Amino acid sequence: MHEVTAKIAPIPTGTQERAASRHCWKLRSIAILVFAWLLLQFGGIFSPGLLDDVDSIYIEIAREMLHRHDFVTPYINGIRFFDKPPLMYWMAAGSMHLFGETDWAARIPLILSVLALLLAVYALGIRLFREISPVQSPDRGGLYAALIVATSIGPYLFTRFYIPDILLCLWMTLGVHLTLIALDRIHQNSIPLKTPRSASRFPRSYQPLSSSSPLRPAASALLPCLAFAAVLALNVLTKGLIGLVFPIAFVFLYLAFTKQLHLLPKLHLLPSTAVFLAIAAPWHILAALRTPAISLPAGLGLPATGGWTWFYLYNEHIARFLAKRIPHDYGQVPIPLFWLMLLVWVMPWSTFIPGALTRHIRALRNRAITTAQDYEAALALLLWTGIVMGFFTLSSRQEYYSLPAIPALALMAGGLLTRAESNGSEPAAQRSALRWSTWFLLPITTLIAVVCGYFSLTAPRLVPGPDGRIPDLADLLSNNPSLYNLSLGHLYDLTGDAMGLFRGPLTAVALSMIAVGPIALLLRRRGSAFAANLTLAAGMTVTLLAAHEGLIRFNPILGSKGLALSIDQAQQSTPTPPGKPQDLIVLDGELTSGSTLIFYTRQQLHLIDGRVNGLWYGSFWPDAPAIFETENSLHQLWSSPRRIFLFTYNSTSRKHDLAPYGAVRTLSTAGGKSILTNR
Repeated sequence: MHEVTAKIAPIPTGTQERAASRHCWKLRSIAILVFAWLLLQFGGIFSPGLLDDVDSIYIEIAREMLHRHDFVTPYINGIRFFDKPPLMYWMAAGSMHLFGETDWAARIPLILSVLALLLAVYALGIRLFREISPVQSPDRGGLYAALIVATSIGPYLFTRFYIPDILLCLWMTLGVHLTLIALDRIHQNSIPLKTPRSASRFPRSYQPLSSSSPLRPAASALLPCLAFAAVLALNVLTKGLIGLVFPIAFVFLYLAFTKQLHLLPKLHLLPSTAVFLAIAAPWHILAALRTPAISLPAGLGLPATGGWTWFYLYNEHIARFLAKRIPHDYGQVPIPLFWLMLLVWVMPWSTFIPGALTRHIRALRNRAITTAQDYEAALALLLWTGIVMGFFTLSSRQEYYSLPAIPALALMAGGLLTRAESNGSEPAAQRSALRWSTWFLLPITTLIAVVCGYFSLTAPRLVPGPDGRIPDLADLLSNNPSLYNLSLGHLYDLTGDAMGLFRGPLTAVALSMIAVGPIALLLRRRGSAFAANLTLAAGMTVTLLAAHEGLIRFNPILGSKGLALSIDQAQQSTPTPPGKPQDLIVLDGELTSGSTLIFYTRQQLHLIDGRVNGLWYGSFWPDAPAIFETENSLHQLWSSPRRIFLFTYNSTSRKHDLAPYGAVRTLSTAGGKSILTNR
């Protein structure tokens, strides 16, 4: 049994080797990562405005927490909101408390999380690939993996709005690393102090980085186990019970595959459980106590009574996993597309994943001749990816739910690029990187460059119409409402005519694809692998900055900041006289269609036929404000002395409908949406 374990045990680092690992951190590499982060993340913090739907909803919940001084029960527009745990709200609320209630202040925690993720991936990459890195650059595997995360499509796109999934990437990366460190320390402490390393049960192929004596006892596994428990708790407070599933599944499966389940009692389960409960339990207990079960309406598929516990623990987790959540207010991505999109999110670096997968699978199948470090990297990264993708293959899924697997794929690709750079000692890796760059990356980047260049040159230039108005983006898009439940559904609205508004970003993408494809390939063929990889990263940085510029131009469609500011300006220019009824903002539809109005106007919205989706369940509580309007109540409001601002997507029909009840004036229009007013 000991001989089998010897071939598959994790690499024992020990105190000296952990110090050597820390010394592998290079200032130049950190500077490269921070520079990329500053350009891509911090550089986009001030624009565009918040997006309607989840982006502004999460941040508005944080703002309302500040004003209510209630950090247990989330509210949005005055109504209880049970969908998500509070960590993202707390982070945004804390930042806005420090820097002011602005959109850029609310975004700070998210971009800092990205920086933390890059450094976490960098550290794990050093651990997994230190032995194969060039002698002068022992951190090369970590640098490449972190650069891949920084400049891939998915991590960038899904940090343009405030969702928790990038934090899941961070917690999973830390959880995997802490698990491996804890197992290292357990194994190191199991070696008798007087037993030479060559007689231990670790692989003979392993050579310590430090020449210090191996007889010195290793540090205890207690600290990494407690840190793992803390990370687990933060994961649960980020996105619920799934924060338990992924890390714990990784630990159990890793131990099972390495035949080390007998080590579970050595993972300090009791103190780790205490740390987990100390961090995660208080909010859950308080949330349940402050929102106990009440009687619920019959005939809606709800239980007779329900509170926070039923909705959050059952409906939001178990029922969502089974695609039976009430209400069913999210899209469902087909399984083949879900897997395909994972590779798209890691583009263009997914070019190197097939070669990495092949090598890792070979390492697992030939573990008798595989070094401990190779086996550890292969098993950890394949398990990590398989757990995330397997879970969502069996459950309901959105296209971005695969994000927690991206650091694992980035590490795989970073490892292959490191091997391909190892001075000819890894010819298979060099051939794989060159072959896939030639036959996959080069054709794709060339095609993208041609298409983007074509549209940048041929897209029609906008000219004023018969009414003298230059068409805006909303006038040039198609409508695909069936796709809007997907996070990127509005991208399918783009048409050839609309490309004229994106001429600058299209030109930048066309030029950057030349760097990503042909120039990087030329450098790789000449043996300048490091320069090729940095060129690829630089080209993707330009591409992503162009995507950000495109998002700014798309923002009037996806957000409503401009319309909210027009309401503010109207109220400041003609304030409501004392003693008169206050102005009222009415949204024509559900909250997600114009949720940015709440954040920027700082006023509660009334909704026409908007008692659906996110606000639906919380609206049953006695403290829910009377904000839900009908067509009849809208007509009464329009003819009342109050000034009404109506946000609508159907201004023409609404003008005709409201004309009998009072004057109808258009205050502002943007992105296919209008603000109508009766004064």
